[in-house]
Amino acid sequence: MDERTVRLITTGGTFDKQYDALKGELTFRESMIPRILSQARVTVPIHLDSLLAVDSLAMTEDERMLIVRNALSSVERMAVIIHGTDTMVKTARLLEESLPEDDGHVFVFTGAMIPYSLENSDAVFNLGCALSSVQLLPPGVYITMGGRIYRADEVRKNREKGIFEYVEGCNG
Repeated sequence: MDERTVRLITTGGTFDKQYDALKGELTFRESMIPRILSQARVTVPIHLDSLLAVDSLAMTEDERMLIVRNALSSVERMAVIIHGTDTMVKTARLLEESLPEDDGHVFVFTGAMIPYSLENSDAVFNLGCALSSVQLLPPGVYITMGGRIYRADEVRKNREKGIFEYVEGCNG
């Protein structure tokens, strides 16, 4: 496995949406990731893998399995997966359940509550947290949102508050 390069897998979600003035809605066009990496002056070697551009609420089980297969086949030991926040936990748990025994990968999911293309987005901060944490965490599957790092099996999205939080009964 490549020990220095981070694989950055994009799957869509709010992170990469842009406002389409003609349709009056948020849609997918080109990924904002290259621009964000340049703006943030990221020096970590990145292998960008633009896998999907779908809203996670519209994601099929086949697309979810494509993400899992793609992640597991990564030659890079570290992978950040940009994913829609509504079903991020579901995909992260599926990946965790699919991990072979003694797998050495570190997978960190992240996303955004507000698109990068709009003012006050959390996209750059969340990506920065994900890129830092993927380099420091032991093998496993994690989610980082809002400055916190969660194991895939100890987190949920609280839709009423618009945040990610620990599942009741977990430590942390």
